[in-house]
Amino acid sequence: MTRRYFGTDGVRGLVGAFLTRELVERLGRASTLWTGAGRVFIGRDTRASGVELEEAFVRGVVSAGGSAVLGGVLPTPAVALLALDLGVVISASHNPPEYNGVKFFDGDGRKLTDQSEEQIEHLLAAPPATDQGSVERVEDAAERYLALVLERFGSDLSGLRIAVDCANGAYSELAPRAFEQLGAQVVAMGNEPDGTNINAGCGATDTAALQQLVVREGCDLGVAFDGDGDRVLAVDERGEPVDGDQIVAILSLHRGVDTVAVTQMTNLGFHALMRDRGIRVVTTDVGDRYVLEALWREGAILGGEQSGHIIWLDGHVTGDGLAAALLLCAALEGRTLSEVAAAMPRYPQARIDVPVTRKELTPAIEAEVERIERELDGGGRVLVRPSGTEPLIRVLAEAEDEDLAAEASATIAALVRRELG
Repeated sequence: MTRRYFGTDGVRGLVGAFLTRELVERLGRASTLWTGAGRVFIGRDTRASGVELEEAFVRGVVSAGGSAVLGGVLPTPAVALLALDLGVVISASHNPPEYNGVKFFDGDGRKLTDQSEEQIEHLLAAPPATDQGSVERVEDAAERYLALVLERFGSDLSGLRIAVDCANGAYSELAPRAFEQLGAQVVAMGNEPDGTNINAGCGATDTAALQQLVVREGCDLGVAFDGDGDRVLAVDERGEPVDGDQIVAILSLHRGVDTVAVTQMTNLGFHALMRDRGIRVVTTDVGDRYVLEALWREGAILGGEQSGHIIWLDGHVTGDGLAAALLLCAALEGRTLSEVAAAMPRYPQARIDVPVTRKELTPAIEAEVERIERELDGGGRVLVRPSGTEPLIRVLAEAEDEDLAAEASATIAALVRRELG
C-alpha cells in the first residue's frame, strides 16, 4: 500500500490546507490504536499553530482510549529519548512557520518504518473507541532531557566563545544554557520565538546572520540548530560554514569509528577521506531515518546528512543537534574549527530546488542525467530527487570544477522546469 500522508519524516504540510486539525486528530486516534491504546508522549516546537494542533492530536489519543502525556515545547530528540509507548512531536522541523507536521517515534525512540506508517494510515478512518482515555502533563521534561545530554555528551568548554543560533525554535532556552553550564561564553541569537519567526532568517536553513555574528563577536565557532533541534550546522572562527558532511568527518576521525552511514547527497570529498582512512561508508536514500536504519542494521554508531542531521547512537536513539554540537566542541581539542574541518576535501556542489506541480521524473530528465554523468566520466555526478516534504525537485550536481557543477545543475533544473513545472 502506498503512503498517502506520510513523507520523508512524518506527516507535514501547510497548516489549514494539507495539514488540518481534523487530519491531526485522526492521526492521533490512528497512531494510538496502532500502539494498542497506550501512553503517548507529546512535544511541540514554537510555531503558533502548535497549540491547536497539539490539542487536536490529544483529542485523537483520548478518543482511542489512550493516555496523552504532554511535555510542552521540546526539541525532537528529547521526545525520542523520553518516548513512552509512542513519542510524537508537533513540528515541521526546518520548514517555514506556516508549515507544521507530526513526527512519530516508537517506544524505543526509533522513527517508524514505512510499514508502520502504512499501518497507521490504514487506521485513519477508525471510529472513536467506547472507552475514553486521559490527559496528563509533565512539567520537568525539558530539564530531564538537558540533564541527560549534558551527562552523556558534555565536556569542559571553558575558554570557548560560542555563538548559538536557536532558530527561534525549541532550543531557544535550552541550548544557550547547556553551553554555559559547561563553561563556555555564549552569544545567543534566534532565541526569542514569537510563534511566527521559527526558521525565519536564522537557524540551520540560513546561517548568514550567524556567520556575521561569529566574526563580529570574535567567537571561536558558531552552531545553528533548526526549529525542532534535530539538525545542526556550524560556522568556523572565520565565519565560514561547516556542513553536516564535515561534522560527520570530524567526529569519525576524533572518535575512531570504523563505519559511518551517510546519504546520496554526501560530498564526494567525504568518501575520499573515509577511503584514505580505511573507514567503511554505507550510503542510504536521503532522510535521517534511512541513516538510522542503516546504523542499527550495521551495528554502527555514527552517521548523518549534509543538511545537519548528525546521529551518534552511543547513549542516544536518534539525531540530536545539541548532542552533536557538544561532540563537535569536544573534537576541537585546542584547535580551531577551520583546522579540523580542513581534513575533508570538498568537491564543488551546485544545488537548485525547482518548484514543480508533479514529482515523477520523466524519461527526458533521466536521459539528460545519464548524458551529463557520462561526460563527467567519474569526475562528478548528478542527483535529481523529489523533496519528501515540499513540492520541489532537488537538483544536485557535483564535479571537480565549480563551473562544471554549476552548468550541469542549471541544465537539469531548466529541463525539470519545462517537464514538471
